[in-house]
Amino acid sequence: MTKLVAENRDLIAAVDLGSNSFHMVVARLSNDQLVVVDRLREMVRLGGGLDESGRLSKEVSDNAIECLARFGQRLAEVPPENVRAVGTNALRRVRGRREFLQQAEKALGHSIQVISGIEEARLVYLGAARSLPPDSQRRLVMDIGGGSTELIVGEGLEPIALESLHMGCVSMTQRFFPGGEITEQAFRQAELAASLELRPIKNTFRHMGWGNVVGASGTIRAVGKLVQELRGESEITPAGLEALRSMMIEDGEINREHLPGLSQERGPVLVGGLAVLNQLFRTFGIQKMQVAEGALREGLLHDLLGRLSREDARELSTRTMQMRYNVDRLQAERVEATALDLLEAVAVPWDLGSTLARKVLSWAARLHEIGLDIAHSKYQKHGAYLLEHADMPGFPKDEQYLLSCLVCNHRRKVYEDTVKRLPKTWHLKTWRLITVLRLAVLLNRSRAPNDLPFMEVSVSGETLRVRFPEGWMEQHPLTLADLRQEENFLRKSPTSLQFS
Repeated sequence: MTKLVAENRDLIAAVDLGSNSFHMVVARLSNDQLVVVDRLREMVRLGGGLDESGRLSKEVSDNAIECLARFGQRLAEVPPENVRAVGTNALRRVRGRREFLQQAEKALGHSIQVISGIEEARLVYLGAARSLPPDSQRRLVMDIGGGSTELIVGEGLEPIALESLHMGCVSMTQRFFPGGEITEQAFRQAELAASLELRPIKNTFRHMGWGNVVGASGTIRAVGKLVQELRGESEITPAGLEALRSMMIEDGEINREHLPGLSQERGPVLVGGLAVLNQLFRTFGIQKMQVAEGALREGLLHDLLGRLSREDARELSTRTMQMRYNVDRLQAERVEATALDLLEAVAVPWDLGSTLARKVLSWAARLHEIGLDIAHSKYQKHGAYLLEHADMPGFPKDEQYLLSCLVCNHRRKVYEDTVKRLPKTWHLKTWRLITVLRLAVLLNRSRAPNDLPFMEVSVSGETLRVRFPEGWMEQHPLTLADLRQEENFLRKSPTSLQFS
């Protein structure tokens, strides 16, 4: 660790690769409070660089990489474990995402996690709620991004309902206002499209009820400033939105002379965002909306702070899945304890000493039997499906799939194709974790406490070697048969097992 990094242990940073712009915020932890010390924002328009098949144009790709290189220079003084970078809607849609991410991560100097729409909504709510005064009332929070719109109903710091919809300021502007031409008909078509997108969730959200409505992030913040400049209103109202809408239609384009305070970068995509916001007000009968300072980036900071202080949202998601699928908690704890003991013995030679490796092995051990709640036959595949497709707050897509992959391969046949879907840099480490988990599950097949002897565990190349006390295996013929079978199962993996 460099001296500069060591002197900045209290710095944490969040990077948001949005569909419209890339943002970075650096904060310092002072007296248990986050104090922002630096912000960077560049309008990259990643979503605008995607064609219909999801291919990213070279020009936009190059701009994105150059932007991340500049961000990376600023992050050089921040400890790597104190940085979290995420990609949202546009990166979820990019064709050939792995190749782009490899370049992006090299430029930034940190890993980039692509998060689901639901995880994005959770982080938006956390950032908005943390920036507002404490309030006991239920609130509706919304964020109109470049490619998606997040809606959350929550109380205090806890979200109750989360939704991510496929409409944003960039996508709606491109679709209904090509070339920047603004007409009454185009506005109506855009609002109708937004209404159709909202239809499936309209009744569910309205029946939940809320006291306050809060808007977050770029589009809503820009509209809030314009309404204040044009009408002197501190909150966004239906009348303020209608005035802004009418002015744009009368001008026929974005006329920045009539829109004081509108930035040059925000101008080209504001009209699509306004159409979405207008329809949100109509659909939910909103009369006023306050604008929060915090959003996704601030949510990332607070979530990262929680991880660093052992208040990890992923732990809560794991416990929730255990309860939902009636996991035998005692058996899960036995498998987890054995797996972590084995990991300690092989972590150094197998390069599994990272925090993520330990955590994901722990979570996989706790959740390896969730598929039993569906059916015993091939329950590992049922569990893997649930883990891959469930909404698990706190988990980026790659981490969630890694967890699914471990559970899918924890017993019987191994599925090579599941591992190949992970980033190449994780292939061998994943096989090693699978081998450790499989052995932990096998050794606890009796489902009895304190049934395991002292074992000598070591590795030689990609072979995991286990030496049992003399005579123990003869006294446990079922375990011996399982170990012999396990040798055969692992022949299709890069790793192998030897025992004596």
